[in-house]
This record gives sequence, structure tokens and C-alpha cells, in this order.
Amino acid sequence: MFLALTFGVLGLAFFMLSVSVRVNPPGSAVIAGLVLLGLGATAAIIGFLRRAATEMAVTNKRVVVKTGVLSRRTYEILLSKVESIHVEEGLLGRMLGYGSVVVRGTGGTPEPFYRIAHPLELRRQVHHQIEVYEASTRATLAPHQSQ
Repeated sequence: MFLALTFGVLGLAFFMLSVSVRVNPPGSAVIAGLVLLGLGATAAIIGFLRRAATEMAVTNKRVVVKTGVLSRRTYEILLSKVESIHVEEGLLGRMLGYGSVVVRGTGGTPEPFYRIAHPLELRRQVHHQIEVYEASTRATLAPHQSQ
């Protein structure tokens, strides 16, 4: 989205500059502005499609992440196998509410997911479901252990 905004602002600036100031040749700044606006629109559309094609779910048994526009990548991990969840948010990410999430399963490699909306909320949901899962497991095992 940052790329789309950058190209869009630059394109608009070139376009407005060419209209308000006489540039020689007159069409060069207009063309440059329109090209930059087109690049900004293309970057915005690609970003929207990527965001729309990403699904994340935290159920009572697993974490599921599906990403991809043309090809699909699915990552599933059982809650009992989640070892850690690492969240990274840069300055712009903190302001706009996105960041990267790295889920590490026991004995597995880290699975990074970049530019995720509300990454701290995802981590909070996973931790909550792990607590619920562990509490239900303890409650199920408790009667068997007292015998």
C-alpha cells in the first residue's frame, strides 16, 4: 500500500505541476504523471487482491493460514504444537495496523506471514485458544489421575 500511495502522490504532483506550470514539451509531465498514477493504481489493485486472498483462522484445535492469489499456500498447525508466535511491527505498521507474524511449531521451521492486519490480535487469539485447549485437556485428564 505504501508503494501505491507513493506512486499516486508523485503522479498527482507531476500531473498538477504540468497543468499549473508551462512545461516544455507540454505533454511530457502529463505523461509522466499519468504513468505514475497508473503504477500507483496497479500497486493498489495488487495489494487489494493479496489481502482479499489471505484467510486466517484460529479454531479450538488449530491455526490455519491460507495465502495466495494464483497459487495457494496453506499452513496448519495444531494448537498443542505451537511453540511460539513472534510479531514484528515497524513504525508504519504500528500506525496502519499491520505487521509480520512468525509461527513456530515444535520441531518445525518458522512459518513467516508478512503484512498481516492486526498481528497482535492474531497472537492474542492464538494464546487464548491455547489456554482454553490446555484447560479442557487438564479437565479431561483430572478424573483419570485421581483414581
